[in-house]
Amino acid sequence: MKISGAFKAFDISAKGLALQRKKMNLIAENIANSETTRTKDNTPYKRQFLRIIQDEQSTVNTQANDMQPQIRLQGTEENHITNLQTGFPGTNENSGDGVDSEVELDNTEGELVYMPNHPDADENGYVQMPNVNIINEMVDMIEATRNYEANLTALNSTKQIVKDTLEI
Repeated sequence: MKISGAFKAFDISAKGLALQRKKMNLIAENIANSETTRTKDNTPYKRQFLRIIQDEQSTVNTQANDMQPQIRLQGTEENHITNLQTGFPGTNENSGDGVDSEVELDNTEGELVYMPNHPDADENGYVQMPNVNIINEMVDMIEATRNYEANLTALNSTKQIVKDTLEI
């Protein structure tokens, strides 16, 4: 969902909602495959996680001693302000969303469990389990849920501010 113009807060909240939803989907997939010892390539399931990438064009412009972002105002006429660009990620009009994400695999080894009757057991009777820890996944799910709720609250607050502004 891309809303252009003066409503960049909607873009930021929408991007946050989309990222948290994607993170929750990955966590749900990890939990669902926490006991999968054989995938298509005959290896145990590998935990997936979401890595957030900041867009290179949306970096904050700072000086060595001045950590305040630079504010640039652009106007068509002396009395009109058409665009406020603060330099924060996600707010630059030309930078797109400011952040992106990619799914990565956690290549750490899962634990070996002694199950001699399991079809995936090695010659010593041990099975390589997936590297998914249910407790960590549930903590990550709670965190993603809270972040989603915070973005939804910010979106609703922005919507209410715009609505109240139109009523003036």
